[in-house]
Amino acid sequence: MELDLPFIWAAIIAFAVLAYVVLDGFDLGIGILFPFFRQKHDRDVMMNSVAPVWDGNETWLVLGGGGLLAVFPLAYATILPALYAPLIAMLLGLIFRGVAFEYRWRTKRAEWLWDWAFAGGSIVAAFAQGIALGALVQGIPVANRAYAGGWWDWLTPFSILTGIALVIGYALLGATWLVMRTEGELAERARNFAFFTVFGTVAAMGIVSVWTPFLKPQYLDRWFAFPGALLTVTVPLLVFACLYGVLTGLRDNKDKRPFLCSLGLFVLAYAGIGISFYPYIVPTSLTIWDAAGPDESLGFLLVGAAVLVPAILIYTSYAYWVFRGKMNPDEGYH
Repeated sequence: MELDLPFIWAAIIAFAVLAYVVLDGFDLGIGILFPFFRQKHDRDVMMNSVAPVWDGNETWLVLGGGGLLAVFPLAYATILPALYAPLIAMLLGLIFRGVAFEYRWRTKRAEWLWDWAFAGGSIVAAFAQGIALGALVQGIPVANRAYAGGWWDWLTPFSILTGIALVIGYALLGATWLVMRTEGELAERARNFAFFTVFGTVAAMGIVSVWTPFLKPQYLDRWFAFPGALLTVTVPLLVFACLYGVLTGLRDNKDKRPFLCSLGLFVLAYAGIGISFYPYIVPTSLTIWDAAGPDESLGFLLVGAAVLVPAILIYTSYAYWVFRGKMNPDEGYH
């Protein structure tokens, strides 16, 4: 049986992007919450809680972007010109955040500067990712195998909404991460933020979900025609189940449950986007088969991915296992 290499690679890249969102989302969320925690001790603990894993989390972003270039070059050449501004803003935000991790511990006089670099970089990166997502969902015009839109097509009310929604969602992941990993007053304050942000996240998901089917006729057909209509009923029920899990976990001091259920919200949102997109990689202009490179190239790259992806998964799992449990506030990244 002949392998459908474009479909396999689309699944690998989709998995890499999802892994990046759920893993890097909570440490971006730590940065988003940073301005609300004024005590130096709290900020030290917050940064230390993600210091062992934050750079490894971004490996998935490299895999997703690099895989798109290598496997779906036409999609890469179409998406980048459409999203240059938000993607450059995202990369600059990630750079400032990464530099802040190193420099904040090396200075006292300019510590406030790197605190703001960490917070600002996290907020800008999260908002830019949401903007890029919204612009992709609303569609990218393609003519003669090239981007056919304007400089500012990415900036719309819908993309601004998705940008705000992702900032709120990442803040939820950051808050529930702190609940799971810290103790005392810091954990209690994070618990309060988790209560507010989970309602904000679910509300934003609801607004985006209602708006999305009316952006493209294909989305409307996918969600309200059989069998897609079954998912239209099922997904909201699962969202409310995750919401219940977050709230009861916060109430009953089941510290792992809110974080895991918050991740569930992101997985459900991502699945909804995937259902809307398929089989397009550039909605609604290019399918995964239109944009794919030659099968020979895809097969060669798949051999490397068969080694690389399990290796990253093993490393990531091991890192989280080693640094599991509640933090000791006296140990960290110093």
